[in-house]
Amino acid sequence: MAMTMTQKILAAHAGLESVEAGQLILVNVDRVLGNDITSPVAIREFKNIGATAVYDKEKVTMVMDHFAPNKDIKAAMQCKMCRDFCEEHEVVNFYDVGRMGIEHALLPEKGLVVCGDVVIGADSHTCTYGALGAFSTGVGSTDMACGMATGKAWFKVPSAIKFVLKGKLNPYVSGKDVILHIIGKIGVDGALYKSMEFVGEGVRSLTVYDRLTISNMAIEAGAKNGIFEVDEETENYVKAHSDKPYTVYKADEDAVYDETYEIDLSTIKSTVAFPHLPENTRTIDEVGDVKIDQVVIGSCTNGHYKDLAEAAEIMKGRKVAKNVRAIIIPATQDIYLKAIENGLVKIFIEAGCVVSTPTCGPCLGGHMGILAAGERAVATTNRNFVGRMGDVTSEVYLASPAVAAASAILGKIAGVQDL
Repeated sequence: MAMTMTQKILAAHAGLESVEAGQLILVNVDRVLGNDITSPVAIREFKNIGATAVYDKEKVTMVMDHFAPNKDIKAAMQCKMCRDFCEEHEVVNFYDVGRMGIEHALLPEKGLVVCGDVVIGADSHTCTYGALGAFSTGVGSTDMACGMATGKAWFKVPSAIKFVLKGKLNPYVSGKDVILHIIGKIGVDGALYKSMEFVGEGVRSLTVYDRLTISNMAIEAGAKNGIFEVDEETENYVKAHSDKPYTVYKADEDAVYDETYEIDLSTIKSTVAFPHLPENTRTIDEVGDVKIDQVVIGSCTNGHYKDLAEAAEIMKGRKVAKNVRAIIIPATQDIYLKAIENGLVKIFIEAGCVVSTPTCGPCLGGHMGILAAGERAVATTNRNFVGRMGDVTSEVYLASPAVAAASAILGKIAGVQDL
Protein backbone atom coordinates (compact mmCIF):
# COMPACT_ATOMS: atom_id res chain seq x y z
CA MET A 1 0.00 0.00 0.00
CA ALA A 2 1.38 3.41 -1.00
CA MET A 3 2.05 5.75 1.94
CA THR A 4 3.01 9.35 2.65
CA MET A 5 6.07 10.29 4.74
CA THR A 6 3.99 10.57 7.88
CA GLN A 7 2.21 7.29 7.28
CA LYS A 8 5.52 5.46 6.78
CA ILE A 9 6.93 6.80 10.06
CA LEU A 10 3.77 5.89 11.97
CA ALA A 11 3.63 2.40 10.44
CA ALA A 12 7.24 1.72 11.41
CA HIS A 13 6.65 2.88 14.97
CA ALA A 14 3.46 0.83 15.26
CA GLY A 15 5.22 -2.32 14.01
CA LEU A 16 2.95 -2.50 10.96
CA GLU A 17 3.80 -3.04 7.30
CA SER A 18 1.41 -0.30 6.26
CA VAL A 19 -1.27 2.05 7.57
CA GLU A 20 -3.99 4.09 5.91
CA ALA A 21 -5.73 7.37 6.68
CA GLY A 22 -8.31 7.05 9.44
CA GLN A 23 -6.79 3.92 10.97
CA LEU A 24 -6.36 3.87 14.76
CA ILE A 25 -2.91 2.69 15.83
CA LEU A 26 -0.79 2.41 18.98
CA VAL A 27 2.63 3.92 18.34
CA ASN A 28 5.96 3.69 20.15
CA VAL A 29 7.29 7.22 20.72
CA ASP A 30 10.92 8.36 20.69
CA ARG A 31 10.40 11.42 22.85
CA VAL A 32 7.80 12.84 25.26
CA LEU A 33 7.98 16.58 25.88
CA GLY A 34 6.38 18.96 28.35
CA ASN A 35 6.89 22.51 29.61
CA ASP A 36 6.26 24.36 32.86
CA ILE A 37 2.57 24.92 32.05
CA THR A 38 1.60 21.49 30.72
CA SER A 39 3.92 19.18 32.68
CA PRO A 40 2.36 19.76 36.14
CA VAL A 41 -1.01 18.56 34.82
CA ALA A 42 0.70 15.52 33.27
CA ILE A 43 2.57 14.81 36.51
CA ARG A 44 -0.69 14.74 38.46
CA GLU A 45 -2.24 12.36 35.89
CA PHE A 46 0.93 10.23 35.90
CA LYS A 47 0.41 9.71 39.63
CA ASN A 48 -3.36 9.18 39.23
CA ILE A 49 -2.85 6.23 36.87
CA GLY A 50 -0.51 4.63 39.40
CA ALA A 51 2.68 5.01 37.36
CA THR A 52 5.84 4.68 39.43
CA ALA A 53 8.57 5.26 36.82
CA VAL A 54 9.03 6.96 33.47
CA TYR A 55 9.43 4.61 30.52
CA ASP A 56 12.87 5.95 29.59
CA LYS A 57 14.91 8.51 31.58
CA GLU A 58 16.62 9.69 28.38
CA LYS A 59 13.44 10.12 26.33
CA VAL A 60 11.28 12.19 28.68
CA THR A 61 12.06 15.91 28.38
CA MET A 62 10.82 18.92 30.33
CA VAL A 63 11.71 22.51 29.48
CA MET A 64 10.95 25.42 31.78
CA ASP A 65 10.29 28.14 29.22
CA HIS A 66 6.80 29.66 29.38
CA PHE A 67 6.86 31.49 32.73
CA ALA A 68 10.58 31.12 33.39
CA PRO A 69 12.42 32.83 34.93
CA ASN A 70 9.42 32.61 37.25
CA LYS A 71 7.14 35.63 37.00
CA ASP A 72 5.16 34.96 40.19
CA ILE A 73 4.62 32.47 43.01
CA LYS A 74 2.30 30.24 40.98
CA ALA A 75 4.87 30.00 38.18
CA ALA A 76 7.55 29.19 40.74
CA MET A 77 5.44 26.36 42.16
CA GLN A 78 4.76 24.96 38.69
CA CYS A 79 8.48 24.84 37.93
CA LYS A 80 9.29 23.36 41.33
CA MET A 81 6.81 20.56 40.71
CA CYS A 82 8.55 19.73 37.42
CA ARG A 83 12.00 20.03 39.01
CA ASP A 84 11.08 17.68 41.85
CA PHE A 85 9.50 15.14 39.49
CA CYS A 86 12.52 15.06 37.20
CA GLU A 87 14.88 14.69 40.14
CA GLU A 88 12.80 11.86 41.61
CA HIS A 89 12.63 9.98 38.31
CA GLU A 90 16.19 10.82 37.23
CA VAL A 91 15.00 12.48 34.02
CA VAL A 92 18.16 13.33 32.09
CA ASN A 93 16.83 16.03 29.78
CA PHE A 94 15.42 18.57 32.21
CA TYR A 95 16.13 22.18 31.21
CA ASP A 96 15.79 24.94 33.78
CA VAL A 97 16.88 28.58 33.96
CA GLY A 98 20.45 28.97 32.72
CA ARG A 99 20.28 25.78 30.65
CA MET A 100 16.88 26.13 29.08
CA GLY A 101 15.69 27.75 25.90
CA ILE A 102 12.37 27.93 24.10
CA GLU A 103 11.54 24.23 23.85
CA HIS A 104 11.01 23.88 20.10
CA ALA A 105 14.30 25.60 19.30
CA LEU A 106 16.14 23.82 22.10
CA LEU A 107 15.35 20.21 21.20
CA PRO A 108 16.75 20.33 17.64
CA GLU A 109 19.79 22.29 18.88
CA LYS A 110 20.49 19.66 21.55
CA GLY A 111 20.13 16.83 19.01
CA LEU A 112 17.19 15.30 20.86
CA VAL A 113 15.15 14.87 17.66
CA VAL A 114 16.38 13.29 14.44
CA CYS A 115 14.91 12.19 11.11
CA GLY A 116 12.25 9.49 11.39
CA ASP A 117 11.47 10.03 15.07
CA VAL A 118 8.00 10.12 16.59
CA VAL A 119 7.71 12.93 19.13
CA ILE A 120 4.71 13.91 21.24
CA GLY A 121 4.67 17.10 23.24
CA ALA A 122 2.15 18.74 25.51
CA ASP A 123 2.42 21.92 23.46
CA SER A 124 0.69 22.50 20.14
CA HIS A 125 3.84 23.72 18.37
CA THR A 126 5.57 20.38 18.83
CA CYS A 127 4.93 19.96 15.10
CA THR A 128 8.13 22.04 14.62
CA TYR A 129 10.34 18.94 14.34
CA GLY A 130 8.80 17.90 11.05
CA ALA A 131 11.45 20.20 9.59
CA LEU A 132 13.90 17.38 10.35
CA GLY A 133 11.78 14.68 8.73
CA ALA A 134 10.25 13.54 12.03
CA PHE A 135 6.60 12.98 12.90
CA SER A 136 5.92 15.34 15.78
CA THR A 137 2.66 16.62 17.12
CA GLY A 138 1.06 18.29 20.09
CA VAL A 139 -1.00 16.27 22.57
CA GLY A 140 -2.89 16.92 25.80
CA SER A 141 -1.30 16.60 29.20
CA THR A 142 -3.13 13.29 29.81
CA ASP A 143 -1.53 11.83 26.69
CA MET A 144 1.80 13.18 27.90
CA ALA A 145 1.28 11.39 31.23
CA CYS A 146 0.53 8.08 29.50
CA GLY A 147 3.47 8.64 27.16
CA MET A 148 5.83 9.20 30.10
CA ALA A 149 4.60 6.01 31.73
CA THR A 150 4.38 3.69 28.71
CA GLY A 151 6.33 5.21 25.82
CA LYS A 152 3.26 4.81 23.64
CA ALA A 153 0.50 6.96 22.17
CA TRP A 154 -2.70 6.33 20.20
CA PHE A 155 -3.16 8.06 16.85
CA LYS A 156 -5.66 8.23 14.09
CA VAL A 157 -3.51 8.12 10.96
CA PRO A 158 -3.89 11.46 9.16
CA SER A 159 -4.49 11.96 5.48
CA ALA A 160 -2.17 14.46 3.81
CA ILE A 161 -1.82 17.58 1.68
CA LYS A 162 1.23 17.89 -0.56
CA PHE A 163 2.96 21.23 -1.03
CA VAL A 164 5.35 21.20 -3.98
CA LEU A 165 7.81 24.07 -3.57
CA LYS A 166 9.60 25.57 -6.55
CA GLY A 167 12.01 28.43 -7.08
CA LYS A 168 13.85 30.46 -4.46
CA LEU A 169 12.90 33.16 -1.96
CA ASN A 170 13.81 36.77 -2.64
CA PRO A 171 16.00 38.75 -0.20
CA TYR A 172 14.34 39.54 3.15
CA VAL A 173 11.58 37.00 2.44
CA SER A 174 11.73 33.98 4.74
CA GLY A 175 10.01 30.82 5.89
CA LYS A 176 7.64 32.94 8.00
CA ASP A 177 6.33 34.60 4.84
CA VAL A 178 5.92 31.19 3.20
CA ILE A 179 3.78 29.73 5.96
CA LEU A 180 1.71 32.92 6.35
CA HIS A 181 1.13 32.86 2.58
CA ILE A 182 -0.01 29.23 2.79
CA ILE A 183 -2.30 29.79 5.78
CA GLY A 184 -3.76 32.84 4.05
CA LYS A 185 -4.46 30.60 1.05
CA ILE A 186 -5.97 27.53 2.76
CA GLY A 187 -7.29 29.02 6.02
CA VAL A 188 -6.85 28.12 9.68
CA ASP A 189 -8.81 24.90 9.17
CA GLY A 190 -7.51 24.16 5.69
CA ALA A 191 -5.41 21.21 6.86
CA LEU A 192 -7.57 20.06 9.77
CA TYR A 193 -6.09 16.85 11.25
CA LYS A 194 -4.00 16.36 8.13
CA SER A 195 -0.29 16.08 7.48
CA MET A 196 1.20 19.01 5.57
CA GLU A 197 4.03 17.46 3.53
CA PHE A 198 6.59 19.72 1.85
CA VAL A 199 8.55 18.47 -1.15
CA GLY A 200 10.05 19.77 -4.39
CA GLU A 201 13.26 21.36 -5.61
CA GLY A 202 12.37 24.60 -3.80
CA VAL A 203 12.95 22.88 -0.45
CA ARG A 204 16.69 22.88 -1.14
CA SER A 205 16.73 26.69 -1.17
CA LEU A 206 15.24 26.88 2.33
CA THR A 207 17.47 26.80 5.39
CA VAL A 208 16.69 24.35 8.17
CA TYR A 209 15.54 27.38 10.18
CA ASP A 210 13.05 28.37 7.46
CA ARG A 211 11.74 24.82 7.57
CA LEU A 212 11.49 24.85 11.36
CA THR A 213 9.38 28.00 11.13
CA ILE A 214 7.10 26.54 8.46
CA SER A 215 6.59 23.26 10.33
CA ASN A 216 6.06 25.15 13.59
CA MET A 217 3.02 26.94 12.18
CA ALA A 218 1.41 23.91 10.52
CA ILE A 219 -0.87 23.79 13.55
CA GLU A 220 -2.13 27.27 12.64
CA ALA A 221 -3.68 25.67 9.55
CA GLY A 222 -5.23 23.00 11.79
CA ALA A 223 -2.72 20.33 10.74
CA LYS A 224 -1.82 17.28 12.77
CA ASN A 225 1.78 17.78 11.70
CA GLY A 226 4.01 19.40 9.12
CA ILE A 227 6.92 17.50 7.62
CA PHE A 228 9.68 18.17 5.11
CA GLU A 229 11.32 15.72 2.78
CA VAL A 230 14.80 15.00 4.11
CA ASP A 231 17.68 16.26 1.99
CA GLU A 232 21.42 16.86 2.41
CA GLU A 233 20.75 20.09 4.34
CA THR A 234 18.64 18.19 6.87
CA GLU A 235 21.16 15.41 7.29
CA ASN A 236 24.03 17.85 7.73
CA TYR A 237 22.09 19.64 10.47
CA VAL A 238 21.17 16.41 12.25
CA LYS A 239 24.74 15.06 12.11
CA ALA A 240 26.11 18.35 13.44
CA HIS A 241 23.80 18.26 16.46
CA SER A 242 23.31 14.58 17.28
CA ASP A 243 25.08 11.23 17.23
CA LYS A 244 21.77 9.36 17.31
CA PRO A 245 21.03 6.99 14.40
CA TYR A 246 18.23 8.18 12.15
CA THR A 247 15.98 6.91 9.39
CA VAL A 248 14.90 8.79 6.27
CA TYR A 249 11.35 8.14 5.09
CA LYS A 250 10.27 9.26 1.64
CA ALA A 251 6.68 9.20 0.39
CA ASP A 252 5.80 6.64 -2.27
CA GLU A 253 5.39 8.15 -5.71
CA ASP A 254 1.78 6.94 -5.82
CA ALA A 255 0.93 8.00 -2.27
CA VAL A 256 -2.57 9.46 -1.98
CA TYR A 257 -2.98 13.13 -1.07
CA ASP A 258 -6.24 14.95 -0.45
CA GLU A 259 -4.89 18.01 -2.29
CA THR A 260 -1.70 19.19 -3.96
CA TYR A 261 -0.52 22.81 -4.09
CA GLU A 262 2.35 24.12 -6.19
CA ILE A 263 4.06 27.16 -4.72
CA ASP A 264 6.67 29.26 -6.50
CA LEU A 265 8.80 30.70 -3.70
CA SER A 266 10.06 33.52 -5.94
CA THR A 267 6.56 35.01 -6.10
CA ILE A 268 6.05 35.24 -2.32
CA LYS A 269 6.24 38.72 -0.82
CA SER A 270 6.73 39.78 2.78
CA THR A 271 3.42 38.87 4.41
CA VAL A 272 1.65 40.09 7.55
CA ALA A 273 -1.23 38.38 9.38
CA PHE A 274 -3.65 41.01 10.68
CA PRO A 275 -5.76 40.47 13.82
CA HIS A 276 -7.22 38.17 14.90
CA LEU A 277 -6.35 35.06 12.88
CA PRO A 278 -3.18 33.83 11.14
CA GLU A 279 -5.23 33.44 7.94
CA ASN A 280 -6.02 37.16 7.80
CA THR A 281 -2.98 37.90 5.65
CA ARG A 282 -1.90 40.81 3.50
CA THR A 283 1.29 41.33 1.55
CA ILE A 284 3.47 44.21 2.68
CA ASP A 285 2.26 46.40 -0.18
CA GLU A 286 -1.36 45.93 0.98
CA VAL A 287 -0.79 46.84 4.64
CA GLY A 288 -1.51 50.56 4.62
CA ASP A 289 -0.64 52.91 7.48
CA VAL A 290 -0.73 50.91 10.73
CA LYS A 291 1.04 52.58 13.66
CA ILE A 292 2.41 50.26 16.34
CA ASP A 293 3.43 50.37 20.01
CA GLN A 294 5.60 47.28 20.35
CA VAL A 295 7.74 44.84 18.37
CA VAL A 296 8.71 41.34 19.56
CA ILE A 297 11.40 39.42 17.70
CA GLY A 298 11.81 35.90 19.07
CA SER A 299 9.67 32.85 20.02
CA CYS A 300 9.89 29.20 18.97
CA THR A 301 8.91 30.38 15.50
CA ASN A 302 11.52 33.07 14.89
CA GLY A 303 14.07 33.21 17.68
CA HIS A 304 16.86 31.43 15.80
CA TYR A 305 20.24 33.04 15.16
CA LYS A 306 19.34 33.50 11.48
CA ASP A 307 16.31 35.55 12.55
CA LEU A 308 18.27 37.73 14.95
CA ALA A 309 21.05 38.27 12.41
CA GLU A 310 18.56 39.46 9.80
CA ALA A 311 16.93 41.84 12.27
CA ALA A 312 20.32 43.17 13.40
CA GLU A 313 21.40 43.80 9.81
CA ILE A 314 18.34 45.99 9.34
CA MET A 315 18.64 47.78 12.69
CA LYS A 316 22.38 48.47 12.52
CA GLY A 317 23.04 52.21 12.66
CA ARG A 318 19.34 52.99 13.09
CA LYS A 319 17.13 53.77 16.08
CA VAL A 320 13.84 52.29 17.22
CA ALA A 321 11.04 54.81 16.68
CA LYS A 322 9.97 56.97 19.58
CA ASN A 323 7.11 55.40 21.57
CA VAL A 324 7.88 51.90 20.21
CA ARG A 325 9.13 49.19 22.57
CA ALA A 326 11.34 46.64 20.79
CA ILE A 327 11.93 43.33 22.59
CA ILE A 328 14.48 40.81 21.30
CA ILE A 329 14.30 37.25 22.65
CA PRO A 330 16.98 34.74 21.56
CA ALA A 331 15.43 31.27 21.55
CA THR A 332 18.24 29.48 23.42
CA GLN A 333 21.27 30.21 25.54
CA ASP A 334 23.59 29.17 22.69
CA ILE A 335 21.83 31.57 20.31
CA TYR A 336 22.03 34.32 22.94
CA LEU A 337 25.76 33.72 23.43
CA LYS A 338 26.44 33.72 19.69
CA ALA A 339 24.47 36.96 19.36
CA ILE A 340 26.68 38.51 22.05
CA GLU A 341 29.92 37.22 20.55
CA ASN A 342 29.05 38.43 17.05
CA GLY A 343 27.94 41.88 18.15
CA LEU A 344 24.22 41.50 17.53
CA VAL A 345 23.25 42.34 21.10
CA LYS A 346 25.32 45.55 20.89
CA ILE A 347 23.47 46.51 17.70
CA PHE A 348 20.10 45.87 19.32
CA ILE A 349 20.89 47.83 22.48
CA GLU A 350 22.35 50.76 20.54
CA ALA A 351 19.19 50.81 18.42
CA GLY A 352 17.07 51.09 21.57
CA CYS A 353 15.91 47.49 22.00
CA VAL A 354 15.79 45.39 25.15
CA VAL A 355 17.29 41.89 24.96
CA SER A 356 15.67 39.19 27.09
CA THR A 357 16.75 35.83 28.42
CA PRO A 358 15.24 32.96 26.38
CA THR A 359 11.55 32.65 27.26
CA CYS A 360 8.15 32.21 25.62
CA GLY A 361 7.13 35.25 27.71
CA PRO A 362 5.05 37.67 25.65
CA CYS A 363 4.00 35.19 22.94
CA LEU A 364 1.26 33.71 25.11
CA GLY A 365 0.58 36.87 27.08
CA GLY A 366 2.65 35.56 29.97
CA HIS A 367 5.24 38.21 30.82
CA MET A 368 8.10 40.26 29.36
CA GLY A 369 5.94 42.36 27.04
CA ILE A 370 2.20 42.35 27.76
CA LEU A 371 0.04 44.73 25.74
CA ALA A 372 -2.25 47.34 27.30
CA ALA A 373 -5.74 48.16 26.06
CA GLY A 374 -5.76 49.26 22.43
CA GLU A 375 -2.03 48.69 21.84
CA ARG A 376 -0.69 47.14 18.67
CA ALA A 377 2.32 44.84 18.31
CA VAL A 378 4.21 43.41 15.38
CA ALA A 379 5.48 40.02 16.51
CA THR A 380 7.45 37.18 14.96
CA THR A 381 5.36 34.82 17.09
CA ASN A 382 2.79 32.36 15.76
CA ARG A 383 -0.65 33.37 17.05
CA ASN A 384 -2.64 36.58 17.05
CA PHE A 385 -5.96 35.57 18.61
CA VAL A 386 -8.02 38.05 20.64
CA GLY A 387 -6.11 38.83 23.85
CA ARG A 388 -3.20 36.59 22.87
CA MET A 389 -0.53 39.01 24.11
CA GLY A 390 -2.48 41.08 26.59
CA ASP A 391 -5.68 43.10 26.82
CA VAL A 392 -8.58 41.83 24.70
CA THR A 393 -8.64 45.12 22.79
CA SER A 394 -4.94 44.90 21.88
CA GLU A 395 -3.87 43.73 18.42
CA VAL A 396 -1.10 41.40 17.25
CA TYR A 397 0.26 41.47 13.70
CA LEU A 398 2.34 38.41 12.78
CA ALA A 399 5.35 39.02 10.57
CA SER A 400 8.88 37.96 9.68
CA PRO A 401 11.97 39.23 11.53
CA ALA A 402 12.74 41.54 8.58
CA VAL A 403 9.30 43.18 8.68
CA ALA A 404 9.39 43.36 12.49
CA ALA A 405 12.78 45.08 12.46
CA ALA A 406 11.77 47.60 9.78
CA SER A 407 8.52 48.27 11.64
CA ALA A 408 10.38 48.96 14.88
CA ILE A 409 12.50 51.59 13.11
CA LEU A 410 9.60 53.31 11.35
CA GLY A 411 6.99 53.01 14.11
CA LYS A 412 4.48 51.42 11.77
CA ILE A 413 4.14 48.17 9.85
CA ALA A 414 6.73 48.36 7.10
CA GLY A 415 9.02 46.36 4.88
CA VAL A 416 12.77 46.71 4.40
CA GLN A 417 12.12 48.58 1.15
CA ASP A 418 10.46 51.37 3.16
CA LEU A 419 13.62 52.24 5.09
